Amino acid sequence: MKNANILITGANGFTGRHACRHFHGKGMRITALARNVVDSGAPHVEWKKCDLTDKDQVYAVVRETMPDYALHLAGRNSVPESWLDPVSYMEANFVSTLYLLDALREIKRDCPILVVGSALGSSLSTNSSALHPYALSKWFQVIASQEWGRFYKQRILIAQPSNLIGPGHSNGICGLLAKAVTDLERGRDVPPFSFTSLLEQRDFLDVRDAVNAYESILFHGVSGEIYQLGSGSVRTLAAALACFQAMTTIKLQIQVKHRPLPFVPEPVDNGKMSAFDWKPMIPFERSLQDMLTFFREQQ
Repeated sequence: MKNANILITGANGFTGRHACRHFHGKGMRITALARNVVDSGAPHVEWKKCDLTDKDQVYAVVRETMPDYALHLAGRNSVPESWLDPVSYMEANFVSTLYLLDALREIKRDCPILVVGSALGSSLSTNSSALHPYALSKWFQVIASQEWGRFYKQRILIAQPSNLIGPGHSNGICGLLAKAVTDLERGRDVPPFSFTSLLEQRDFLDVRDAVNAYESILFHGVSGEIYQLGSGSVRTLAAALACFQAMTTIKLQIQVKHRPLPFVPEPVDNGKMSAFDWKPMIPFERSLQDMLTFFREQQ
């Protein structure tokens, strides 16, 4: 593993930045792909600009970098946005995955790849229909990854994490709440935070725990397996809001739309991860505190 080259897609994203730091800490060389490359302040990362929905660009970057491992994090993840532009979600989450898998098949077949989906993408295995276009795109991604590995004898692994939280810029509900809190603390004008319902429940997992799991799956997992990742418990959005409120003297203003509740999630079953002696280590409250610390330290 040490000195091996790992290709990380979506490296500019919330999880991608944590993954770059983590695998660099393991002594690996990092090739980071992003649609828009920025100065990250990370000299240990070799950045490559690549639009994963462009087949020619994907093949070119795989041919240039010849990775030993690949971690596929890139994609789009806004449920409301997926209703407005569903085809782009199929391109970003499903078609781009096929391009990457096929480029590795042709150019670097011995490169194991971990495809990171979403717990929402498993909805079609337990329900008669997808909840939204985002879930559908992630379900297609998982099925295609499994079958591609079977067709072509590639080592393709799949992780399906629950709602990831932790320090960094995130568009998840907790990330948006953390930013709202720190904006209010700085005296900025922030509109009331809108909730569909405070009774919605989520399984929240710290992104750093997730990246630790990705390492175990990528190096020791069974090809074709789907590894579910979560904290093992669910919390209401009201509970998350109360935790944030206890960490600041500023009163959060909220609006609740009282729409019908979506399906109620079960706690994620981490059973397959017991083979790696992995379990979540970072408490929910620490994750939220670290999120606030991150935003409070931003200029």
